[in-house]
Amino acid sequence: MVVFPGSNCDADVLHVVQQVLGQEGRFVWHREEDLSGFDCVVLPGGFSYGDYLRPGAIARFSPVMRAVTAFAAAGGLVLGICNGFQVLLEAGLLPGAMLVNDSVQFRCLETWLRVENAATPFTVACRPGQVLRVPVAHHEGNYYADPATLAELEAQAQVVLRYVNQNGEETPEANPNGSARNIAGIINRYGNVLGLMPHPERCAEPILGNTDGRYLWNSLLSWVQQGGGRVV
Repeated sequence: MVVFPGSNCDADVLHVVQQVLGQEGRFVWHREEDLSGFDCVVLPGGFSYGDYLRPGAIARFSPVMRAVTAFAAAGGLVLGICNGFQVLLEAGLLPGAMLVNDSVQFRCLETWLRVENAATPFTVACRPGQVLRVPVAHHEGNYYADPATLAELEAQAQVVLRYVNQNGEETPEANPNGSARNIAGIINRYGNVLGLMPHPERCAEPILGNTDGRYLWNSLLSWVQQGGGRVV
């Protein structure tokens, strides 16, 4: 779990990894540059560097991001959640950009997500088309990409999660931020770097009233335990 100045979901993610999944995990300070020995690197939510300039714009220059980029290039699994997704976009590890929500409001609510690609390391425990309930909390979650990039993402099955209603229908009302094509999460072309705005760490235990986030965490765990290893 990478920790930037301003990260505030890092402890939540570490709790899920250690206490819910029963796996080893540790914090990696933004000045560190050694990611050897890890199966997956998580960039958590929060407000890295206070979101100055724009979310993720300063974090991309942290020493740890050089290591994250090298880790991803070698096939390591990288997961960016909310602000972590924004950092991945700014660092060029995923295509596109984040705009201010079309409501110009901070949106904190439950959303429904349809699994568009269940063949990734992050979704192998899901069924194609499965609908998950996962909360969002952001001000800049309005995913944007030019038409050619959007078309490529769709053609290459890189749109992994999409905002839908409870019945799995893609509607404008189900979109909490105005994101292009109701996109909630995308993966890189090699399949090892995923960015999503919703927070699966906030719905991984019964005490929270919802465990749908476990599908994503269990997918990662299953991928690693079954020898999926690094994606090349």
